[in-house]
Amino acid sequence: MNQLPLFVTIRGKPVILLGEGDAADAKRRLIERAGGLCVDEKNTDARLAFVAIEDRNIAADTASRLKARGLLVNVVDQPDLCDFTTPAIIDRDPLLVAIGTGGASAGLAKMVRQAIERILPARLGELALRLQSARDAVRARWPDGADRRRQIDTALAPGGALDPLYPDSADKVDEWLDKGGAIPASGVVAIDLHSSDPEDLTLRTARLLGQADHIYIDGPIGDELVNRARADAVRHVGAPGSELPSGLVIHLRLRHE
Repeated sequence: MNQLPLFVTIRGKPVILLGEGDAADAKRRLIERAGGLCVDEKNTDARLAFVAIEDRNIAADTASRLKARGLLVNVVDQPDLCDFTTPAIIDRDPLLVAIGTGGASAGLAKMVRQAIERILPARLGELALRLQSARDAVRARWPDGADRRRQIDTALAPGGALDPLYPDSADKVDEWLDKGGAIPASGVVAIDLHSSDPEDLTLRTARLLGQADHIYIDGPIGDELVNRARADAVRHVGAPGSELPSGLVIHLRLRHE
């Protein structure tokens, strides 16, 4: 990754915005939509700044001055001067999807956003809120952390009780808790890969990688494929031994035909 994606809380906090015109207005709307307070350069409490000045030289000088104060700066239409970029956003509050290209093409980010917008139900944010409010009940139902995570993964999987792409999943959280879910099998699942290209993953393999607690990487399998797994899944090099860790263990084997 060329950038570290972050969601920054700016509600009630000052954010410097410099410039006039359509670009500055767009940044103002973005800041205010996130609850930030647009301020001028004199403010000494701000930590972020947006520069929407049309003259490129003046914009560059302004960015340098702000950076010298320790601020992180976004300069409109000058990605080389940006400490951060603003993504295309899909808002299903509190769920946000951000699509960024590192400043390479805002148009491409927009088209990807529009494609995803057509897929995600309007009530997806309600599902997130219902899961948040049911957190204590979920913890009581499945006290073990690994079991709890697998239950949630199974419920949210395609076709699961709380499939996020179903428009009424938010209404099914209580029913899912009452029924007690269904824990997917622990143990070892061996997956033979014929390619290290993540685009060649089957839907089943992608789902299992998303649920795995441990991944054994057996063969020259690239990071691009392995990174499709959960970020907190433990990685091991080689084949699993006779003593296995607890939870769902995935054994990735690269087999050339």
